[in-house]
Amino acid sequence: MIIVAAPGQGSQTPGFLTPWLEVDGVREHLERLSDASEVDLIAHGTTSDADTIRSTDIAQPLIVAASIVSGTVLLRENPETAIRFAGHSVGEFAAAHFAGILSDTDALRLVGVRGRAMAAESATSATGMSAVIGGEGDELAEKLAQFGLVAANMNGGGQVVVAGPLDSLALLAEAPVTGSRVIPLQVAGAFHTSFMSGAVATLRAAASSINTANPHSVIYSNRDGRQVAGGDDYLD
Repeated sequence: MIIVAAPGQGSQTPGFLTPWLEVDGVREHLERLSDASEVDLIAHGTTSDADTIRSTDIAQPLIVAASIVSGTVLLRENPETAIRFAGHSVGEFAAAHFAGILSDTDALRLVGVRGRAMAAESATSATGMSAVIGGEGDELAEKLAQFGLVAANMNGGGQVVVAGPLDSLALLAEAPVTGSRVIPLQVAGAFHTSFMSGAVATLRAAASSINTANPHSVIYSNRDGRQVAGGDDYLD
């Protein structure tokens, strides 16, 4: 059995789609997804620099499109293999496509809207995210309260992603929890927090016009790892 885990924003690197353009059908697939997302995915995935593809309105469609085109090749080459799906953050759109909930173009249409709305929210204040690796949970909670930060993602394996104002993230990096490392992430805002609340209505309105279907494959929730569709067993 294969589990496809689609990554979230921050996984993109300059030129990372270049070798994929040599795979049959990928260029044409990316062209269709570019039209849906209103982002030139081929240009940004091959020639744009790191600062350009860090921008939320570009990064989100780019990483989801990369997941969809690479996953499509994987499925094409493994037609008889049992496959389950999961996605981290915006990667849930790719997982939803593979599970049969969304078409690939509808997924990219929504991600394009989401990215632009979140980019607009990010521009209203200087915020960001950092990964905290190691350290003791209670001490970290005290630090976050002290600096006005929040725990945005509980990634497991001793890693927590924290978010909030950039100056507060800098204070945490200067005075980290004992035994921890603080690593700034290549994102443009404090995602998964109230700083993005203004984008919710925009995405909700766009989602209301999208047709969805019942999943034909198992898909796991980003929120708690539980199986949310495709069967009756669960990941605890």
